[in-house]
Parts: sequence; structure tokens; C-alpha cells
Amino acid sequence: MPKMPRRPCGFPGCPNLTDGRFCEEHAKQENRRYERYQRDPATKRRYGRAWQHLRDRYAAAHPFCEECYKCGILTPTEEIHHIVPLSHGGTHADDNLMALCKPCHSRITVEMGDRWPQNKEYTY
Repeated sequence: MPKMPRRPCGFPGCPNLTDGRFCEEHAKQENRRYERYQRDPATKRRYGRAWQHLRDRYAAAHPFCEECYKCGILTPTEEIHHIVPLSHGGTHADDNLMALCKPCHSRITVEMGDRWPQNKEYTY
């Protein structure tokens, strides 16, 4: 299947072509800017260095997506999901974690309503 053509980097004035939104150099810079100025401080506290170590340990112990594995499909783990979100009183305990691939994680997050709420009311 043919690939989409590369497009210019989204950073103002950058002529580099990329497959994503930013070229590699500016993607790192944009991530640093987001972490510093836009990310919620409470989220930064919940997902610090301790979480990174726990996440890596759990991913090493569960190398395949648990949802896909139930269907007999071996898909590598890409994300670690909290069954009960931290914002709803969940913990980092192993019995509250699931190893998932990106599509399964996105599907579960949408079904829970944490991302892209279904019944959002708009006011004008």
C-alpha cells in the first residue's frame, strides 16, 4: 500500500519534511514545551519517574496486549492502562494495571468516557 507523501514540519519556519506533525528535532522541543507549560501539574505528579519504572517493569512481565491475547492474537504491549483511573481512586498496584496495544487502549479509554466524552454539551 502506498504511503502518504511527507509534509512540512508544523514548527514555524522549519522546511524539513516529516510523516508526523513535527520533524524529530521539533517534536522533542514541542514535547518539552507541552510538559512545562500545558500539562496539568496534578498529572505530572501522578505519572513521574516512579510510574515510569513501574510501567517498564509491568510491560516486561506482560509483553503482549492482554485484550488481544484473550482473542488469541499476539500483539506487543505499547501502553499500560489503569483499570480504575487514578483520578477515580485507582492505584499503581499490579491488579489495577493492564498491558495493552494502542488501538485497544484507545478503544477502552473512549468507552470509559475519559477521552472524547459522548454527551458533551456545547454552549454558544
